[in-house]
Amino acid sequence: MGTVLWLKFLDQTSKIVTTLTAAVLLYTRSAGVAYFVTGAVLCSALAKCIKRAIRQERPLLHSGRKVSYGMPSSHASACTFFATYITTTCLQLPVHPTLPSSAMFTPLVILPWTFMIVVSRVQLGHHTWPQVAAGTALGACCASFWFKLWVDDAAGVKTTGWEVEAMVKSWLGQ
Repeated sequence: MGTVLWLKFLDQTSKIVTTLTAAVLLYTRSAGVAYFVTGAVLCSALAKCIKRAIRQERPLLHSGRKVSYGMPSSHASACTFFATYITTTCLQLPVHPTLPSSAMFTPLVILPWTFMIVVSRVQLGHHTWPQVAAGTALGACCASFWFKLWVDDAAGVKTTGWEVEAMVKSWLGQ
């Protein structure tokens, strides 16, 4: 019974992660967080485009077939994007001034949570192991690429982000 409840909870993680991400974005008003969110959305959209191109069926579910394709798992790609980007950020960049210094320990929560989500996609019958492996690889690659663009300030993305963040703070009187 406990395993079934845990899997049902993990099946709803996209709502939980979206809510937590929106809360962090609104709380920090950080250009870096907005950039991160943009990358996560683009990674998820890329996974969905790849699904339509590959058109690999999902495994049979108890209630029939799901209407979308399964390769790669967009849950796995999005969660792995989050885990990879956040872990890399915590290891290589200072904590945003609006967050407590304990935020640097976020990977201790997000890495096991990501692992459980990815495994649950197979246990719930939504994906096969190759589908979640492909999603995981896609998420890690996208996050690594997106983080490098930020750190290297490619096309001035980080500089522009900081300028926009400062502008928003001045509008809000902070």
